[in-house]
Amino acid sequence: MNVSGHRISTTEVESSLVGHPAVAEAAVVGATDPTTGQGIVAFVILRESGVDSGDELVQTLRTHVGKDIGPIAKPRQIMVVQELPKTRSGKIMRRLLRDIAENRELGDVTTLTDSSVMNLIKEKLPAAPAED
Repeated sequence: MNVSGHRISTTEVESSLVGHPAVAEAAVVGATDPTTGQGIVAFVILRESGVDSGDELVQTLRTHVGKDIGPIAKPRQIMVVQELPKTRSGKIMRRLLRDIAENRELGDVTTLTDSSVMNLIKEKLPAAPAED
């Protein structure tokens, strides 16, 4: 991803998020951002011991990534989800996560193990911010 002229690896941010004791699995995508070029959007699954405390957890995870990698790598948005969209072979479909992060129409979901996962993720989307 290219965030404000800095090359940041999705794997690097995912690794940092999974390094937090509350996070079991993470997927990171770059979404178009008018200010920075790309913004980091993270989707995380919590461990059984992890508690979804809403904004408090999101800020904790953003701070964790900021300390681990640097402030430029803090995700602009972190969504706690129950499951990630995966193919039958177990690969995460980042293309679909990018579609969600950019509020686009979802592409082909026929290769997913469970296509209902995408509906669950879309339901968690915050309302689009009002245009100025």
